[in-house]
Amino acid sequence: MFSVYISGTDTGIGKTLASSALLHALRGHGLRAIGMKPVASGCDCIDGEWKNADALALQAAGQPGIAYADINPFALEHPLAPELAARDAGIEVSLPPILAAHARLAAQADALIVEGVGGWAAPLSASLMQADLVRALRVPVLLVVGLRLGCINHALLSARAIAADGVHLAGWIASHVDPEMERVDDNIAMLRARMPAPCWGVLPHVPAADPARLASLLRIPMLAE
Repeated sequence: MFSVYISGTDTGIGKTLASSALLHALRGHGLRAIGMKPVASGCDCIDGEWKNADALALQAAGQPGIAYADINPFALEHPLAPELAARDAGIEVSLPPILAAHARLAAQADALIVEGVGGWAAPLSASLMQADLVRALRVPVLLVVGLRLGCINHALLSARAIAADGVHLAGWIASHVDPEMERVDDNIAMLRARMPAPCWGVLPHVPAADPARLASLLRIPMLAE
């Protein structure tokens, strides 16, 4: 089964859009592709359950009929760092429920896209880092690079941190989050020259972007061979 963990150079740089576009691309190749958001803070109460907009977007982009509770096992009400949101909810984010949900999803999928929180070094709890989860899942990381001033520094630091944690960086996706950014193409060229993994695609800045329309902009190495 194909699976990657989606991390980013920061929060709010398009991880969910990239993950959703990736799901559409995989499903376009006939694969049963499912998205997972193990930990999500900032939820609304819908039909008596806490649900997160990003997790719902992954559910909509992925294989139909997948239980929300498996897509997002830790749905935290407050829009805070997960450790703080979980503390407010009186719970602690831990590996076993995530691994159990991941196993149930994997049994239904040909491809599983797992979206992380914030940037790579954002903790999941006082005792659990994202690197711990990725090592437990035994998957590589796909880094979403938010294209804005400082992106080269953020991307290279993230890549080095991922490597230092003993995790494989499979590639990166450029996400054009700042429409006012100058010399975008030059910045992308500098990233291509310096990043230790291939670029899987560049997502343009499009208000209210439709991830299904962006899917064709991604090149997934396993499908290009």
